[in-house]
Amino acid sequence: MQRVCFQLQVKPDRINEYTRRHAAVWPEMLTALRDTGWTNYSLFLRDDGLLIGYLETESLDAAQAGMAATAVNARWQAEMAEFFVDLDGTPDQGFLQLREVFNLGDQLDRAITT
Repeated sequence: MQRVCFQLQVKPDRINEYTRRHAAVWPEMLTALRDTGWTNYSLFLRDDGLLIGYLETESLDAAQAGMAATAVNARWQAEMAEFFVDLDGTPDQGFLQLREVFNLGDQLDRAITT
């Protein structure tokens, strides 16, 4: 399972609306995310608009491609794009992916088997 962490920057004047929209994501969008392999998916938002996302998936490329093939994702991404600063492309493709440098479970597994 691939762990993915990413960041985006929400425009400060759009934080409240962004939060409101994510309190009630369209059921069709939720189902599409689940069906295309976005598991354990969470978004975290700092007061200044820094957005950190986390998900687990078998393949980020496959999960993104699966979502790109859905009509609901095109509608959602079009609505969400206006919320972000310096976005290159759609939010689900234009995020900055962060490199994982530590995972407790992985290190414990290695320590136990060594």
